[in-house]
Amino acid sequence: MIRAGSEFAKKLQAPAVLELLGDVGSGKTTFTRGLAQGLGVKEPVTSPSFTLSKEYAGKKYRLVHYDFYRLVDPGIMAENLAEAISDQNTIAVVEWGQSIKKVLPEKRHTIEIKYIDENTREVLIR
Repeated sequence: MIRAGSEFAKKLQAPAVLELLGDVGSGKTTFTRGLAQGLGVKEPVTSPSFTLSKEYAGKKYRLVHYDFYRLVDPGIMAENLAEAISDQNTIAVVEWGQSIKKVLPEKRHTIEIKYIDENTREVLIR
C-alpha cells in the first residue's frame, strides 16, 4: 500500500481530492502514508481518526488527510474540507466521507481498497 500510494502521488497535480473507500484495516491510512512519501512529506503520517484532520507540507503541495469515521454531522468540518478543496496547492485525502458526500467534488479520485489477506489488497481507482 505504501508503494501504491507513492506511485499514485507521482501522477497527481493539485488541486486534487482522493476519496478512500474500504473497511477498517484495509490500508487506507497506509496508502496515505505512501502518498505522503511520494509528495515529499518528511514527517510521520498518522491516522486522524480522533482529530478528524491532519495537515502535512510536501515539497510542492500541501496534503490534508481527513478521517470522518466518528463524524455523524459534518458541521464545521464540511466547511474546512470545502476550504481545503478550493486551495490550488492542496491534495485532500478523505476517509469515511459518507457524511460529507455533498461537499466532495464530482471530479475526484475514488480509490477502493479491499482486504484480501494480510499481505494482499485489491485497489480499484476510478
